[in-house]
Amino acid sequence: MTKEVLSPAESAIILDEIVEASPEVAFAPEAQPPEAQPFVFGQEGPRQAERLMGLERMGEKLARAIRPAIEPIARARITVTAEPLEIRAFQEWQDEQPEFSALTLYRLRPLKGGMLIQIEANFIASLVEIFYGGASGASIKRKAGDFSASEELLLNRLLEKISTILAAHWTEVTPIELAFGVRETNVAHLPFLRGDEMVVVQKFSIGAGVQPTTISVLYPLAMLRPIEEKLEARVHDEDRAASEDWRWRLGQALSQVSLPVRTVLARPEVSVAELLALKPGDVIPITLPPRTPLLAGARCIADGVIGEQDGRAALMIEKVGNA
Repeated sequence: MTKEVLSPAESAIILDEIVEASPEVAFAPEAQPPEAQPFVFGQEGPRQAERLMGLERMGEKLARAIRPAIEPIARARITVTAEPLEIRAFQEWQDEQPEFSALTLYRLRPLKGGMLIQIEANFIASLVEIFYGGASGASIKRKAGDFSASEELLLNRLLEKISTILAAHWTEVTPIELAFGVRETNVAHLPFLRGDEMVVVQKFSIGAGVQPTTISVLYPLAMLRPIEEKLEARVHDEDRAASEDWRWRLGQALSQVSLPVRTVLARPEVSVAELLALKPGDVIPITLPPRTPLLAGARCIADGVIGEQDGRAALMIEKVGNA
């Protein structure tokens, strides 16, 4: 028996026919190592806002405090809503900002960083218009340039109120001292952070009664990292306080609920025949127990003795509970 040897060309043809007839037959290519990704030490990517839940809770309280601070200036009832936190690169935030707005930088000592408050120029111009008798809620488009003397005065008054509120709420988390840094009207000239550094953006939407606007407060993410545990502890403290308050309120509400109670003097037993034969004048003998139970539904809550008080039958409690 001779062994047939195929030429390389014949082997290739047969292999192609096998692959075409059986599509599931495949040959895995050699595994390629993953491409190396660049990494800059000291730079941290975006993290979930859930890790800054304490700051999110603070935003809700700040919104409630900012509203009464702005209403006297706006001379109208307004709404202030804290929006969800955003964590992004500072450059991305810069690219979305208008050419002209009020950008005020504060230092938060002893934290290693600052706080930036951004207020739209149109909103400031609308408040000045209202102050001098203009209609509330009128839409005003402010051209780029410098703020007028009236706008500067009103802006300083507004920032003083907002920064005081922010400082008071931050002190509840960690001791800080708020100090004015610098003010700019163009974000490109602001000495705050490098473009690739991450910031936490906390926005407050303002509407109803005034020209709709958004006030933004920015914090460097690196500044918040050392106090994340304090922010988280603050959330737990508020949750615990809310839970205790809820329990107290629930107890107060339950204490006002009316609950029917009853006593049972005896439970005699008769046959069905005796029950059917009952007629007026029949006597069913009963034996009174030494103590009578006080029942709420099917639960015995106390035992007592039947007696009389002020001409009425009464139950004198001798024991509470089943003990």
